[in-house]
Amino acid sequence: MTSASLIYRCSFYFIDSLQIRTSTAFRNLPNMSFFKAIGQGFTGAFLEKPKYEVTEQEDGFEERKYEGTKWVSTTVEDMSHESARSQGFNRLFKYITGNNEKEIKIDMTAPVATRIVPGAGPNCESKFTVSFYIPQKHQNDPPKPKSSDVFIEEFPEMTVYSSGFGGFAKEEQWISEARLLSEKLNNKEIHTEFYFTAGYDSPFKLFNRLNEVWFVKK
Repeated sequence: MTSASLIYRCSFYFIDSLQIRTSTAFRNLPNMSFFKAIGQGFTGAFLEKPKYEVTEQEDGFEERKYEGTKWVSTTVEDMSHESARSQGFNRLFKYITGNNEKEIKIDMTAPVATRIVPGAGPNCESKFTVSFYIPQKHQNDPPKPKSSDVFIEEFPEMTVYSSGFGGFAKEEQWISEARLLSEKLNNKEIHTEFYFTAGYDSPFKLFNRLNEVWFVKK
């Protein structure tokens, strides 16, 4: 199976988990944490991000080497991208605003990475694992989640092929960008059983937005 054919295995959606409507994603969240998140959304460029080294740049994409790091994650099986991303973001946001064993607040980071494992066929559920990078000061001992749906996982050192684009990404654009990147990687050895989307900005940021699609090198 080619990497391009992966895009059509199921009627799934790409996720930018930070582009969440206030009517769904932030429902029932603590007011103080909600307004702090809004403030951070306007200054997304200053959020802490995982470190990486650009090892190669080609037309339309770059190769990056990421360090091994810990992330807090949750998995949602769904046919709807909005439903999956809303559930995932909501669970993780509660974790960083105190729903953890230490009951501490943890700073928002970027990007919100979503690992997508497409379903087996049309009209199927896909598996979406939404993840927040854990800030460096908590990397050695991240607080354990209280929720059984949330877990800490180690992203191993990995090489990623990434392409970025701006604006408020719609379903068709996620698919188009992923397909374009997969076609450019035809001569690369990549994992085709999963891929990532990455969102760097809150829905309150109107300009200079950044969205990315990642394929991981074997």
